[in-house]
Amino acid sequence: MKFQGRTCLVTGAGRRVGRAIALAVGAEGARVAVHYNESDEGASEVVKLLRDSGTEAQAFSADLTRPDAPEALISAVHQWAGLDFLVNSAAVMMEGPVDSVSQDEWEFMFTLNLRAPFFLSQAAARVMKPGSAMVNIADLAAFETWPNHVPHGITKAGVVQMTRALARVLAPGIRVNAVAPGAVLLPESMDQESAERLAATTPLGRIGSAEDVAEAVCYLLGAGYVTGEVIVVDGGRLIRK
Repeated sequence: MKFQGRTCLVTGAGRRVGRAIALAVGAEGARVAVHYNESDEGASEVVKLLRDSGTEAQAFSADLTRPDAPEALISAVHQWAGLDFLVNSAAVMMEGPVDSVSQDEWEFMFTLNLRAPFFLSQAAARVMKPGSAMVNIADLAAFETWPNHVPHGITKAGVVQMTRALARVLAPGIRVNAVAPGAVLLPESMDQESAERLAATTPLGRIGSAEDVAEAVCYLLGAGYVTGEVIVVDGGRLIRK
């Protein structure tokens, strides 16, 4: 229970990786602010699971594409139970060739994947006490070139640079790190043959899980002498060539 008495906000905590992170930090004793936008049922389930395990938890709704949402969300969480940890997990991943990307899609991805976590971090830094920490969820696409995910990769490369810059600016009081997942929680549209090929070409021989990502997040939240780092959780795919 290494996070006993601490409060953690996890954005996008109603589903997928955000859900696993919320449950993992709760298992370590943290009070968990479960942010969601459209995944209200998922968020309610996460809150119930946390409370059933004896963890304090509360759901917070916010559309992070709205300019006023980050400040309002941080304020609401801080008023509820203070704020020690921020995990910027909410994001969108859109697929398509470069020549099909619209300005609306570009704006949506950059707003949710990069603008929102920056202003959430800015607002959080104003209320966090020394010894607090932030973890951003980047992506393997920040380090590789994926032809059908170019804007997504650019946003996640921005998250990596944001992590490094904020770590320097907010030190020594607040640590800032990131986790860059690789192939975890495959899309439902992926067929079995493609999934097996992806696992076979991963050095560790399997697809990752949301829990693999959550484990790395918990490490970084508690690693008192680590800041400005990005842990790649990809089973070795980045080094396979």
